[in-house]
Amino acid sequence: MAAKLETTLVHGGEPEPRIRGAVALPIFQSSTYLSGAAEEGHYHDIRYVRLSNSPNHEVLHRKLALLEGGEAALVTSSGMAAIATSLLTILSSGDHILLQRGVYGGTHAFALRELKDFGVAVDFIDAGDPSSWERSLRPTTRAIYVEAMTNPLLQVADLDAVVAFARAHRLVSLIDSTFASPVNFRPIERGFDLCLHSATKYMNGHNDLGAGAVIGSTSLIKKIKERLDHLGGVLDPHACFLLHRGLKTLALRVRHQNESALRIARFLSEQPSVARVHYAGLESHKDHARARKLFAGFGGVLSFEPRGGEAAALRLLDRLKIPLRAPSLGGVETLITLPAKTSHAGLSPREREELGITDGLIRLSVGIEATEDLLEDFRQALDADAEKRA
Repeated sequence: MAAKLETTLVHGGEPEPRIRGAVALPIFQSSTYLSGAAEEGHYHDIRYVRLSNSPNHEVLHRKLALLEGGEAALVTSSGMAAIATSLLTILSSGDHILLQRGVYGGTHAFALRELKDFGVAVDFIDAGDPSSWERSLRPTTRAIYVEAMTNPLLQVADLDAVVAFARAHRLVSLIDSTFASPVNFRPIERGFDLCLHSATKYMNGHNDLGAGAVIGSTSLIKKIKERLDHLGGVLDPHACFLLHRGLKTLALRVRHQNESALRIARFLSEQPSVARVHYAGLESHKDHARARKLFAGFGGVLSFEPRGGEAAALRLLDRLKIPLRAPSLGGVETLITLPAKTSHAGLSPREREELGITDGLIRLSVGIEATEDLLEDFRQALDADAEKRA
């Protein structure tokens, strides 16, 4: 009988028997290991920390593959290391990729700059309009790349259509599922070839490490690992330990964040001083029906625009007491930020305008604090601003 998600998070992939009886996996703080005759002469079989094959790495790889329903997995030093290494493995000079419009700013910049420097052509597509994708196809198209939910507007692509399109045209389908996490969505089970995560976010959940992950078939992960071996974006053993520990509470954290974010989004959508709320859990969101069909929960991130633009947004941030003003997301602390100044600061004002990211847009990553306390904090901050303007 297949174990439920919560059980897999705790016990899946663990060494059997436990190492010297240790319930918690020890940190193998060793860069190199003894090798036998079988490994000599086979570079990628040598046990060495840069080759991502320490005991800490191996347990994480097994657990992540089980969580996502993939054959194999690989951890990296950051989400961007996972994204960049995967794309540089799938694509070669002269190739072409279809990329969802509105992806994470780092991915957008990597595609427009680094990929183009490597001779890879990029076209951005409306991932919610499958009928338009074929117009962007070329004989050299090799892959299609989307996100489970975009940052920061929480748009949801037609993900089932992406899989069907990729299969019909023999493309590699890649999805960044960071915002969903395996609790809310498991792309491999829906037919995606590669699932990527910034494990810095929900998977670790404690804002104390940088990590990435990629899950897929054994053959694809083997190729990506060999590229990573040469690029060097390896996750160190102590960070592996922290990620491994954080994963065990993933389901508890994310389900609370799902519920809390939905309540906060509904509250904000009812406030006269808030012009717009972006959260796929709201019936008013244009992708709500699709999100309900795809996801077990809508995630812990939402964004909203107070009336009055950037000035009003800055006043609100100053008045809030619980959310910490910091980038990143998915941790136990509630974080709040202006995407125009953080995640999408690398884009030009025109590029941000085309994506719908205004200077006054606020992104909120809901933590695990009491929802009632967060609601009360937003209430007092909004009321104080309304009183001042009156």
